[in-house]
Amino acid sequence: MSKTYTVTGMSCGHCEQTVEEALNDVEGVESADADNEADTVVVEGEPDDADVVAAVDEAGYEASA
Repeated sequence: MSKTYTVTGMSCGHCEQTVEEALNDVEGVESADADNEADTVVVEGEPDDADVVAAVDEAGYEASA
């Protein structure tokens, strides 16, 4: 299952990598693919939305489901 989240604050490839790495540590996330130009991250798996948002926020960006 995949879900797209809106992520604000990313501006480069390093930002994408930071978000992806933060999400790979979240239980239920199989993979994450961030896109700074679209301000999104596509998460594969079945994580809890609150855990995804919290991980992105902790990485220094803002996410919403």
